[in-house]
Amino acid sequence: MNEIEKKRHSLAHLLGAAVMDLYPEAKLAIGPAVEHGFYYDIDFGEPFQEQGLKKIEQKMHKLAQNWTSFSKSTPSEEEALEFFKNNPYKKELINDITERGEELSFYTSGSFTDLCRGGHVDNFKTIQEKSWMLDRVAGAYWKGDEQNPMLTRIYGLAFDTKEELESFLKQREEAKERDHRKIGKELGLFTFSELVGPGLPLFTPKGTKIRTLITNKIQEIQAKFDYEQVSIPHITKSELYKVSGHWDKYKDDLFHVKGKSDAEFVMKPMNCPHHTQIYAAEQRSYRDLPLRLAETTMVYRDEQAGELMGLARVRAFTQDDAHIFCSEDDIETEVNNIVSIIREFYTALGMFNEGDYYVSLSVRDSRNLDKYIGDNTLWDKAENILEKIAQENNLNYKRIEGEAAFYGPKLDFQFKDALGREWQLGTAQLDFVQPKRFGLEYTDAEGNKQTPVMIHRAIAGSLERFMSVVLEHFNGYLPLWLAPVQVAVIPVKPDLHAQYAQEVFDKLKEHSFRVELWDDEHDGFGKKIRKAKTQKTPYWIVVGDEEKNSKTITLESKDSQDKGISLESFIERIKDLSK
Repeated sequence: MNEIEKKRHSLAHLLGAAVMDLYPEAKLAIGPAVEHGFYYDIDFGEPFQEQGLKKIEQKMHKLAQNWTSFSKSTPSEEEALEFFKNNPYKKELINDITERGEELSFYTSGSFTDLCRGGHVDNFKTIQEKSWMLDRVAGAYWKGDEQNPMLTRIYGLAFDTKEELESFLKQREEAKERDHRKIGKELGLFTFSELVGPGLPLFTPKGTKIRTLITNKIQEIQAKFDYEQVSIPHITKSELYKVSGHWDKYKDDLFHVKGKSDAEFVMKPMNCPHHTQIYAAEQRSYRDLPLRLAETTMVYRDEQAGELMGLARVRAFTQDDAHIFCSEDDIETEVNNIVSIIREFYTALGMFNEGDYYVSLSVRDSRNLDKYIGDNTLWDKAENILEKIAQENNLNYKRIEGEAAFYGPKLDFQFKDALGREWQLGTAQLDFVQPKRFGLEYTDAEGNKQTPVMIHRAIAGSLERFMSVVLEHFNGYLPLWLAPVQVAVIPVKPDLHAQYAQEVFDKLKEHSFRVELWDDEHDGFGKKIRKAKTQKTPYWIVVGDEEKNSKTITLESKDSQDKGISLESFIERIKDLSK
């Protein structure tokens, strides 16, 4: 635990102490440090109003004056249970800890003692008084289980300095303005319906156009590497995931399908096991490899309602998925090709600049190798190959132990948005497990049977989540190639200028621009200009008497206005950007 995490954890103790001082009948549950701050889950026994946060925060400041360091004690199970005899949540935690054979520990500061595994500041005075604040109240089920009681979660923010806190608050306010749910509604890209259900977005024609453009761009880039498109059903027998090894991890997060068959069916939460069966449908030799199967398809996961958030967290999402079956000797070439695709795609978005991304080289935990499946020699080789690729491609990478999947190491591409937030989007993952579990084979040049390596590859990842990121990153002003409408043509007076506006429109259509002609006589000229701005249209062309007579256009965007230019010069200027 680093120093800021220790500060945040210490403040969670202070929050718990203030609550117990003000609400003696309350029952504390858990209070960890989290990104940007801390929280404590509390059973108040009655509804807690957010107005009470101010009183709790004032009490925290008062208690902090007498807090210095934390002292540790190690009670027996009986002593711990007696201390928390009136708190069922702590008693359950105590039982969980003892069942795992771990040591029980209490930490005390001031007059407050809590069950805790540790990780606090050495001196509470190192926490600057104005570097933290209580933030908001939310509901949270005990242990995240909807069958358990609903608790009140009080969130706090904490940073090293007052300036960092203020910077975060400013960034968060800007993030509210850039919220993809707000932008998506304003631009008419997607909607949700109570009749359809939460976490199941419905995309309008414009929103669908963006999805199609993303998919087409990826397919265009990867076409040079001989990916082949496949298509699979959206349901499967549960046996598929039992063989793959996913069942134990995901069975509680699946949508189960009840039909006339006695077999147990589920909606697919991932595509890789299906793709193994396409590989397994034929006998393969080394001449068939690498086999690159690609598909853009929807998957389904039964996320908890409280975790759903716009397009960023949904129950039905679309993966730009591909799986490559190859020999060990092909790994380096195939992953290099994936890096090339990711680089070209994110360069087209202006996001592959130094400092805007880094790559997590996720490898095994060297102190706990038993948690990974597969041959250690092959793991060593794969990790070394991925690091070599990262170095040869001059990727800004960090080697992170313990972040590998149980089936193999990976390269995860982390991108920064305009607000400095990091998002994991593209990935390349090596898998030694599923090919063996499914008995996949190929015949090598000597006639011997070998097991292929499986490489999982995603460029955008989930299209829904990717759209949420780019909408917020660009604040709705999408790059020209990704904008559902690239140009709007607006006649000043439709009855006088419609014919010339139509000529401009037709010429742009000839050059394959996505263009709309706004010649409705019922909408005034000013309203159409406002529409172009609120719809964040990249360009709009105004034609009036002057333009009609000189066969020119007035070109406008959010940043500029050019009068009296030729349509041909505009087309030449932007035709490369529009691709």
